[in-house]
Amino acid sequence: MVRLVAGALVLFGTIAPAAALDEKAVIQQQPRNPLAVFRFGFSAYKRGEKQEAIEAYRYAAENGQVGARWKLARMYAEGDGVARDDYEAFKFFSEVAKQDVQPGSRDESYVADALVAIGHYLRRGIPGSPVAANPAVAQEYYLRAAANYRNANAQFELGRMLLSGEGGAKSVQQAARWLQLAAEKGHAGAQATLGNLLFQSGKVVKGLALMTMALEHAAPADIGWIRTMQEEAFALAGEADRRTAIAKAEDYLANGID
Repeated sequence: MVRLVAGALVLFGTIAPAAALDEKAVIQQQPRNPLAVFRFGFSAYKRGEKQEAIEAYRYAAENGQVGARWKLARMYAEGDGVARDDYEAFKFFSEVAKQDVQPGSRDESYVADALVAIGHYLRRGIPGSPVAANPAVAQEYYLRAAANYRNANAQFELGRMLLSGEGGAKSVQQAARWLQLAAEKGHAGAQATLGNLLFQSGKVVKGLALMTMALEHAAPADIGWIRTMQEEAFALAGEADRRTAIAKAEDYLANGID
């Protein structure tokens, strides 16, 4: 019995290395399948073998795998396994953004995210590179992701730019439209910004409710500015409106925005 248990432990202990060897055998076959290499890179990345992952991603990217190009872009943008290099990331994102993929296709999320990333870079420029700040062109990238792929991040950024007139003409009406679309998808920043816009226009209860809802599920990086916005609005509102707004925020969280 003891030997059987020990044997089972040895068997289980060899599963992961055996799987890794099987993966390597697949990608070493000639000609190599780019999709199989991409999947191997993903597995290597999850194991923490990032250099091996990068080599696999590069091969897959050079052979048409959109996901591999996107992953390399993200790694360079975040300094994940490589030295951070925004211009290198920009170039990879640009290759992804050139792909004319249909909404709902396998590669849609890669292209949409790449369009938003390029928009961010063009909005402020990349110091020490040929990429200069160009908010007008940044807005075009956001628009493509927002309209073609209904990307909530793009809709939020486009709404903010239209609200302030950054990169083009100011349009509160169009800004509200894009912010509403992003808010309905659960984007906390869009919910807060739309809420503040409604509050300023006299729709006090709904505005407060949206800002309160946003604060409940905002990412850590966004909590500060959303809380400041919400607290300033609450300080100006009457007690009855505050209570009604809190109840409405709870309803929004449970049932969605009406």
